[in-house]
Amino acid sequence: MSVVAENVQKGFSRGPGLLLAVTVAFAATLVSDRYGGPQLLYALFFGIAFNFLAADPRTKPGIDFAGRTILRIGVALLGARITFAKVAQIGWLQMAAVAFIVLLTISFGIACARLFSYRARVGLLTGGAVAICGASAALAISAALPSGKDKHRMTVLTVVGVTTLSTIAMVVYPALAKLLGFSDLQSGIFIGASIHDVAQVVGAGYLFSDAAGDTATVVKLFRVSLLVPVVFVATLIFRNSAADETEARPPLLPLFLIGFCTLAIVSSFGWIPAPAVEGMSAASRWCLVVAIAALGVKTSFQQVVSLGWKPVALMIAETAFIAFAAIGAIEILS
Repeated sequence: MSVVAENVQKGFSRGPGLLLAVTVAFAATLVSDRYGGPQLLYALFFGIAFNFLAADPRTKPGIDFAGRTILRIGVALLGARITFAKVAQIGWLQMAAVAFIVLLTISFGIACARLFSYRARVGLLTGGAVAICGASAALAISAALPSGKDKHRMTVLTVVGVTTLSTIAMVVYPALAKLLGFSDLQSGIFIGASIHDVAQVVGAGYLFSDAAGDTATVVKLFRVSLLVPVVFVATLIFRNSAADETEARPPLLPLFLIGFCTLAIVSSFGWIPAPAVEGMSAASRWCLVVAIAALGVKTSFQQVVSLGWKPVALMIAETAFIAFAAIGAIEILS
């Protein structure tokens, strides 16, 4: 009975902070629906405006819960969108090329991070966000990393950076694909393999043509599926390094990663009805918006600015690298 009472008490203590995160997320959604623009970015900036409540004992438990547990639920629910059939539509050679580009981009990010005097985990965070699925990947990778100095601030800056760069790419890349003389298939592969966030990939693909949009979406979903091995490897690496840094070890196999894989497998066999898949996809998006809002509340604008120009330069370099790598792969496979 005492355990039940303790859990009930925890639930009540999380209420105010969780309500704050949900309210910020709801406001961001309304603004995005009414005026357009990236929903996650609005949630982040609106959340930063409430940073004065981050340390308040009435809101802190709920904010921490939203930024950690709800985030992981959102990432796990992403798995419902991945099916083996969708991945197979791309073609084995193209899939291998996309996977190789993802690996190269993350390796490039880690190498560049070293050049900027950052630790490898910063390159993994930014490189993984650019290479896989933007803000969602940044949040998932951050959740798998051990806590440390500047982790929250770097995660926030990564989310801002990849979302902004994705929005720019959504406008520029369709025109670039036409300039390069790419076909619908080539344009879809280029857009799906190089733009960071799923929403911007869909927008850019269908801006070029319906066929390019379909291809871009499938390629992007394949990139999203690569989040599983990347997060798992990151967990293995930093679980060992955490012992030397007196940091809390992340679990060997995070539950949200197990959930992601389980839903992907179940969805691949068609055991989840289409309406349920759509519902899980919407729930995933909403969870990520709430988590981003909480992350914003925990971060002050001055803290983000204090990180300087280096992380921005790092993400721009990674964005340029993955775009050139995608173009090169298309030219080679043509």
